[in-house]
Amino acid sequence: MPRLIRIELEGAPPPPSAYAEADRRQAIEDLLRGNSFGPAGMGKGPFSLHLMVREGRLILDIRDADDQPIRALILVLGPFRRLIKDYLMLVDQHEQAVTTGAMEARVQAIDMGRRGLHNEAAELLIQRLEDRVTLDFETARRLFTLIAALHQRV
Repeated sequence: MPRLIRIELEGAPPPPSAYAEADRRQAIEDLLRGNSFGPAGMGKGPFSLHLMVREGRLILDIRDADDQPIRALILVLGPFRRLIKDYLMLVDQHEQAVTTGAMEARVQAIDMGRRGLHNEAAELLIQRLEDRVTLDFETARRLFTLIAALHQRV
């Protein structure tokens, strides 16, 4: 099964809080622990992925195990903008709810909204990469977390 063995976020702003940093770190750890990422026509891998945003576009710089460039894929971010904005807002609300000791029901409601956004973004990412990269749903969810991290403001 083709997979990722390294993830780099290039040009990512520093996380705005320890909570956001932990969220980003957890997404990378989960992704590296188990993922399915198979670029079309590039063999079985394993692969390294450098993610960056340039001029309003997401660049997936796919590299081999030795970190040598293979191919770069470019996605327009327009279809993801609302999802990214809403996701970052929910991350902030979740952090505030947890740190202020909000009722458990509020934290769970925010979690449900966050999961829903993750799912919608994962489906969109899979659709946008169709015929270029095969990835499973969980890999797409975690990649979206990292794509959103590239947009976090300090």
